[in-house]
Amino acid sequence: QLQLVESGGGLVQPGGSLRLSCAASLSTLDYYSVGWFRQAPGKEREGVSCISSSGGDTNYADSVKGRFTISRDNAKKTVYLQMNGLKPEDTGVYYCAAVRMYTNMCRRIDMDYWGKGTLVTVSS
Repeated sequence: QLQLVESGGGLVQPGGSLRLSCAASLSTLDYYSVGWFRQAPGKEREGVSCISSSGGDTNYADSVKGRFTISRDNAKKTVYLQMNGLKPEDTGVYYCAAVRMYTNMCRRIDMDYWGKGTLVTVSS
């Protein structure tokens, strides 16, 4: 059973940066594509970014393109989300999720494993 643990959330001012980490419990993350999702208060969970199992393909929501970067280090069994130029509308709980298949789409319905989330608050 794959377990995912997110970290790196916190309070940051508009324009600031955070780096989220998603650490996996299994002996290898190599075969899993991983996505980042977020849920703002009163809103549905939405996809933010996705990275294929090899790391060669990535995808971003239009709202974060040019500001967020997803990456992975399979040796460390960790996926990262570097968030720059943060805006108040980026506030929410950020979740990572994984599926054992090659994809760069990471549809919420396809993800088999979810972390418990880390809170990001962008406010002055």
